[in-house]
Amino acid sequence: MTQNNFDPDHLDTLDRDLGRFSTMEKATAYVGRPMVGPGIAAIFIVIAGFLAMLLFGESDNTMVVVIAAGFGAYMALNIGANDVANNMGPAVGANALTLGGAIAIAAIFESAGALLAGGDVVKTIAKGIIAPESMQTSEVFIWAMLAALLSSALWVNLATWVGAPVSTTHSVVGGVMGAGIAAAGFGSVEWATMGKIAASWVISPALGGLIAAGFLWFIKAKIVYQDDKIAQARKWVPVLVGIMAGAFASYLALKGLKKIIKIDLPTAIMIGGAVGVGIWLAMIPIIRKQSVGLENRNKSLKVLFGIPLVVSAALLSFAHGANDVANAVGPLAAIVQASGTGDFTAAISIPSWVMIIGAFGISFGLFLFGPKLIRMVGSQITKLNPMRAYCVALSAAITVIVASWLGLPVSSTHIAVGGVFGVGFFREWDSERRLRKARLAVPDRPALTSQERRRRKLVRRSHFMTIIAAWIITVPAAALLSAVIFLTIQAFSG
Repeated sequence: MTQNNFDPDHLDTLDRDLGRFSTMEKATAYVGRPMVGPGIAAIFIVIAGFLAMLLFGESDNTMVVVIAAGFGAYMALNIGANDVANNMGPAVGANALTLGGAIAIAAIFESAGALLAGGDVVKTIAKGIIAPESMQTSEVFIWAMLAALLSSALWVNLATWVGAPVSTTHSVVGGVMGAGIAAAGFGSVEWATMGKIAASWVISPALGGLIAAGFLWFIKAKIVYQDDKIAQARKWVPVLVGIMAGAFASYLALKGLKKIIKIDLPTAIMIGGAVGVGIWLAMIPIIRKQSVGLENRNKSLKVLFGIPLVVSAALLSFAHGANDVANAVGPLAAIVQASGTGDFTAAISIPSWVMIIGAFGISFGLFLFGPKLIRMVGSQITKLNPMRAYCVALSAAITVIVASWLGLPVSSTHIAVGGVFGVGFFREWDSERRLRKARLAVPDRPALTSQERRRRKLVRRSHFMTIIAAWIITVPAAALLSAVIFLTIQAFSG
């Protein structure tokens, strides 16, 4: 009997059983892994609710504020998952940053931008789209803002799930508008403000594309197409970094320090100019040292654009945090004020804890769910190298900074993706131009077939059409969903 316990057949059975158990463990771990992100996100939403409960204080509307804080945290997570991809995608697609490095930089600078300079656009979202006085009571106003928060978050969540880089700004503006119309009719909408915002949605991608194409043209004309590329890069790359540093410094002086000291626009521009010149001078020896031993070819230039691209990605993240935190906490700030004072028509004051929820939510959303869309924006629209990605990031940063300074909730998605398209279409145009020039030099050269012309298109037309379609449908979809949610809340509360 004792020997039977050590029967080889029994050992084989035990080995097979252990093998099955090990396989089951692996399968369980694999199935459980996708739930880690949603689980952490759910914990963050709960913490946001507890934070609201602790800091808002006891009142009849405490539970409403807790729910609104949860919705705001949910929206911030979705902004990080969808919108931030547009900022970091070019740097990752150009292999200038690893995915982990991009996420770390974005998390730091998104939070800094939101906390230091995120106030103005929050007020536009909270008060500029719907006239608060058109609402009958503060209760109706609060319901409208709740509906706007939840509808926009659900829409962006759906878009992220299917892999579409939609505009979170579109989503929240559509949500606020839809709830306002359901609550008080079409007359409640501030159509003049909506007109400005709608115009900026058209202008911003075009401006982002033009600026990106302009910088790429400059780099090609002054560096890439020159006989001594390395010598020209030593001359012009420090200038480009100085421009970027000057823009960032002006913006920080104008917006980020206003809680400490008021700085007017001319002074901010002077500060930016001084910083830009200083950085330009500091970068000259750095670029000279980096360029030692590099071969005189285009591939070598990618090394020299590594630092500018990383810095521009950080700048864009700061600007995005300042601009797009409004999408998460604009309606939440309005709900907090209306719940605390009962006055929903006064100017919005934004509690620090509301901004913290928005800032940290964006960072968590990027970390947990951002990689999918980062890869899509970085590599699936057009091929990016460090020079092209730098042009995209810098153009997007400048456009977002200008928009945030004006208090306009423009879409960073439109700007960044517009920059990617601008770079791609410029490359197509430049390629055609060089091809025509070559034909003039060699008249007997055979013309390209239509199939070969299609193959040489450098922007994927399918992605172009899909993204444009997603942009068009976002506002009406978010508005309709928000109206339905508002009417549902009203029905249950009544």
